[in-house]
Amino acid sequence: MADMSGKVCIVTGANTGIGLETARGLAEMNATVVMACRNRERGEAALVGIKSGSKDASPKLMLLDLASQQSIRDFAAAFKEKHDRLDVLVNNAATVPGKRESTAEGLEMQFGANHIGPFLLTHLLLDLLKATAPSRVVNVASTVHHRARMDFDDLQAERKYELFRAYGQSKLANVLFTCELARRLKGTGVTANCLHPGVVRTKILRDVRGPLGLIIRYGTYLLSSPRTGAKTSVYLASSPEVEGVSGKYFVKCREAESSEQSRDQADAKRLWDISEELAGLGA
Repeated sequence: MADMSGKVCIVTGANTGIGLETARGLAEMNATVVMACRNRERGEAALVGIKSGSKDASPKLMLLDLASQQSIRDFAAAFKEKHDRLDVLVNNAATVPGKRESTAEGLEMQFGANHIGPFLLTHLLLDLLKATAPSRVVNVASTVHHRARMDFDDLQAERKYELFRAYGQSKLANVLFTCELARRLKGTGVTANCLHPGVVRTKILRDVRGPLGLIIRYGTYLLSSPRTGAKTSVYLASSPEVEGVSGKYFVKCREAESSEQSRDQADAKRLWDISEELAGLGA
């Protein structure tokens, strides 16, 4: 187990599931972990749980709603007021609403919160990541990206919305973002990698209703635990074995091959340019 004393890490969606176990794992390595959570009550309960499990853990809670760009900007500004370094950013949080919903800016919820939110957050913290280098960005994607495609003519699913199609597209966006980010960060000392956590027993599909919802709820008992699902996130955030490794996709703590489209540099740049505009980062 690596010793991360003195290192500062942000984990989004850290109040439950893989995010909670990622935060716990890094705290057990003596890192200062900032748990970025949307809900204060659930965040505080998770915070108490981590502290009670380790007398040396010193996690902190900060509120962050990735479906609101104002919340993201407020979080980044508040974090910089409290911390002069950032060693690891784990973009873990994701949502799968039961029906088509919109972010505060009117973006389709899964594309907006699962991709544009982390895209904006990462950009707002890049100066601190570079100043702290060597540092790491870890993006939690999913194997479902292999079956997805970026529909650049309907990124917001305005013409046709299918829940898992939208989710797959948002996870493919995570991989494309990781690859392009790694290319742009080359030589800075900041690495960017992404991962599939496995098929894990989490609450991400809790809003799915109907027959499919019942299958999901009963089927979760057959899935891996969040602790198991967090292993690759913790590995990429802490292991000396991946020091300097960037732009890669990992499964079970090993480098794996992502989908063909996820490696398309033209698509990655196109998505990057669109994301900058949607996140209000254009020149």
